[in-house]
Amino acid sequence: MTKVTKRQWIGLLGGTFDPIHFGHIKPALEVKQQLGLDEVWLMPNAIPPHKADSVTEAKHRLAMVQAVCDATPDLKLCEIELQLAADGTPSYSVNTLTALTQGFPHCDFVFLMGMDSLQNLPSWHAWQQLLTLCQFAVCTRPGWQPDRSLLPTLINQLIVPQLIRGVAGQIQLMDVTPQPCSSTEIRQALNAGNLPTGMLPKEVLDYIRLQRLYQASLRKSK
Repeated sequence: MTKVTKRQWIGLLGGTFDPIHFGHIKPALEVKQQLGLDEVWLMPNAIPPHKADSVTEAKHRLAMVQAVCDATPDLKLCEIELQLAADGTPSYSVNTLTALTQGFPHCDFVFLMGMDSLQNLPSWHAWQQLLTLCQFAVCTRPGWQPDRSLLPTLINQLIVPQLIRGVAGQIQLMDVTPQPCSSTEIRQALNAGNLPTGMLPKEVLDYIRLQRLYQASLRKSK
């Protein structure tokens, strides 16, 4: 990733990206446009604390994300979580944001997440410290309003109509177009010998075919 020398407003989207698909890409681009972010950085997880081990090696997930970024100038690959996990450290978001704020002092960060993640935020490692490091853009369905009684009081108080750049801890609910796809569905379809329609960018599907990923019959023949 190139060195940032002027102040920028950066969106952060973490995920296993196994594989990356339009359910990741399109909401990220919509949030970027709505907020006026300079870029969105895609951060492949190394050891997700709340997920099982990834199906594919990190090198393949990195390559697929890089292929998307090469085709989409508004998106950039950020390898910070894989770098931090080189010693086996779990992929905690607070560690990631601490490293990013120290390494990129000219950036203000907005953490992109879904409503389910916001509701589970109090279960995250050192989540209150995380509130001091970034803002949050929470993706929701157009016209949908969450039951705010299900959110902890502190989180409710931090929800604002519009983020003020540089004010850490603010949370904005963002309407994004629903994307009917998931990495699990895509892996299952590929393993069954089917090619998902409209779920993957061409560059990702080309890489999957080239590397014979997610397809049991092809892996056995290698």
